Amino acid sequence: MILSRREFLMISAGTALTVSFPTFATTGVKAKQATAITQVFGDGVRLTAIALEYDQSITNEQVNIKDFNVEGRTITDIFISDSIGLDKTNSGHFVIIQLSPDDTNLSLSEMIPMDNATVRPKPTDGGKPWVAGDKPASNLIFKDPKATIKTNQTELTTTSVKNLIVDDFQQLVFNDPETGKSLRYNLYIPKNHQDKPLPLVLFMHDAGVTSEFHRATLLQGLGAIAWASPEDQAKRPCFVLAPQFDEIIVDDKSQASPMLETTIHLIESLSKSYNIDKNRLYATGQSGGCMMTIAMNIKYPDLFAACFLVAGQWDPELVTPLTKKKLWILVSADDLGAFPGQNAITEKLEQEGAKISRDIWDARWTTDEYRFAYDKIIAESNTINYTVFAKDTVFLPGADKAGASGHRNTWRVAYTIEPIREWIFQQVKN
Repeated sequence: MILSRREFLMISAGTALTVSFPTFATTGVKAKQATAITQVFGDGVRLTAIALEYDQSITNEQVNIKDFNVEGRTITDIFISDSIGLDKTNSGHFVIIQLSPDDTNLSLSEMIPMDNATVRPKPTDGGKPWVAGDKPASNLIFKDPKATIKTNQTELTTTSVKNLIVDDFQQLVFNDPETGKSLRYNLYIPKNHQDKPLPLVLFMHDAGVTSEFHRATLLQGLGAIAWASPEDQAKRPCFVLAPQFDEIIVDDKSQASPMLETTIHLIESLSKSYNIDKNRLYATGQSGGCMMTIAMNIKYPDLFAACFLVAGQWDPELVTPLTKKKLWILVSADDLGAFPGQNAITEKLEQEGAKISRDIWDARWTTDEYRFAYDKIIAESNTINYTVFAKDTVFLPGADKAGASGHRNTWRVAYTIEPIREWIFQQVKN
C-alpha cells in the first residue's frame, strides 16, 4: 500500500518516545532498543507498556521494579518476555515495563482540519449541521505515545511502537467502479483461512471517528478489534472488516451516503478473494455505524445473518424489512436520542409481527452477571433481543453525564460483553 502525502504526515505527527536503557550492574548487559506497547480499551488506545530489548537473555531475578521510573506514569509490573508483548516467560531478551491504564491524561487522539470540508449553515432547529455524504470539518487522528524512563541518570529514545491486535490488521483501499468512490478499510485475515469458509464481521464506526487517518476506527474503541483478539479468534475465527469513512455516512433524516453501496461492493469483492462463508456475514456498528447497519438491512434484508446494533436510531416507518432479522439491540437509558429511537423501532417491529425479548442490564456488571442475564434472555428463543443499560450505569465514577455522554459510553461497554459476540456467531442465514 502506498500512503498519500497527507496520511504520511498524519502518521508522522506523533511525538517521539524517550526512554533510558538501564544497565544491570551485576551483568553489564545494556538495553539496545525500546518499543512502546499500546492497547485499545472501550474508550480508546493507551500506552500500557514499554519493551526494552537486550542482546543477551535476561532472567526475572535480574530486574527489580524499584530500578525503573516512568515520568508521569505508574509502573504496575516488571517482567521478562521472549517477544514484544505481554506474555511472561522465565527468561528472554525483553524486559516489559507494564504501566497502569488508569493513569490520567492518556488519550492519544487529536482533531485536525479535514481537507475539502463541507460548509453548511448551522440548523435553526438545533440539529446536526451535516448531511450524508458531507465532509466534516475535522479529522480524528491518533498520535504515537510519549513516555520517558529514567534509570541511573540515563535517558534514551525509543524507536518503534507496537499496537497490540491493531497491528494485525492490513490497511487497504477499495476503488469502487460502480459508485466511483474510494474507501479506506482495515482487514483482519484469520490464520488458516483457506481450510474452510469462515464468517466475516463488518464493524462501522460512529460519526466522531470520520477521518482520513486509516486506522482511526481501530484505535477509537473495541468495536473492530474485539473480534480479532487472540482469545476470540481461538474460539471464533473470522475475518474482520473495519472501513474508515472520510465522509458522514448517515444523517438524522434517515439518509445514507453512497458509501452504503461502496461498502456492500467491498464485501462482495472480498468474498471473491477469500474463503468467506456467505451464510455467516455479520454487521455491527455504533451510533452512525449502527444507523448504517440498519440502512443496509433495509435495502439488503437477505445479506447479513445477524447484526449487533449499538446506540443507533432510524425512521421507524422505514424499518419493516427488519421484522424477520436476527438482531441484538443495545442502548443506554441515558442516551437522549438512541433510547427513544430504538423504543420506536422495536414497537414498530412488534406491530409488524416480530417477537422481541427485552431486559434491563447494568453496564457495571461482572462477566458472570452478564452471562447469567444472557442465558435468561436467550431462553425466550426470540430472533430479536433488546437490552437497555439501566440509567446512570454506563458512566465511570466522577464522569460528566451531560449531553451525549450517555450515548458515547454505551459502546465503551458494549463490545466487552462476550456472550453477545457468541450469539452473533451462532446465527446462520436461513
